[in-house]
Amino acid sequence: MPIHVRAEPGDYADAVLLPGDPLRAKYIAETYLDDPVQRNGERGLLGYTGTYKGKAVSVQGTGMGCPGATIVFEELIQLGCKRLIRVGTCGGLQPHHALGDLIVALSAVPADSTAMHLVGNEPHCPTASWSLVHEAVHLAKHAEQDLHVGPIVSSDLFYNPDGGQYERWSKRGVLAVEMEAAALFTVGALRGVEAGCLLTVSDIVVEGEFKRISDDELRAAVDRMTRLALDVAIA
Repeated sequence: MPIHVRAEPGDYADAVLLPGDPLRAKYIAETYLDDPVQRNGERGLLGYTGTYKGKAVSVQGTGMGCPGATIVFEELIQLGCKRLIRVGTCGGLQPHHALGDLIVALSAVPADSTAMHLVGNEPHCPTASWSLVHEAVHLAKHAEQDLHVGPIVSSDLFYNPDGGQYERWSKRGVLAVEMEAAALFTVGALRGVEAGCLLTVSDIVVEGEFKRISDDELRAAVDRMTRLALDVAIA
């Protein structure tokens, strides 16, 4: 039995949605899954399994930051999970972004030591599984749901003392900053499982300005993202 995800093989579905916030995992399970069963509560890392449109799906909170989230990724894989999809919030880094926009990550700059430790500090580009990226774009297009597709950055700092770093990332074409995807993509590649990441823009941090989404707008945007992620998970 894993140490932090206290479950047995078979308790989790092949496909798992991974919000950072454990309470968002609870919300997703209770709102979108039929017959959800709690599978984990160790250290407050709530995890559930149920069905969505008749297919088994799980949702597991990871906490914030690559080091802790990587423990969850590894232990879910130990339990037999094959498709790991992060669903989170992010800071938008491009001037054309609007609060509530949806981003599908292609790759994640590892501005965090976890992903680099996993590959022995060799040059490395953490990259999402194309199958999940393609499916998300395909489903969003048919639902006439707008999204941005491209590179993001995974930082180990939420309160960043380098006030110019966001602008430098923005000028290099990075779409958003968050805190877990680089490790997820790296673990997925090393363990031979599919890994993807969908993000809702909750803040915009460009051109010296910080804007934050309202709670109601965030809830609606996260719901749109979650429905898309669930459809990707069962595709």
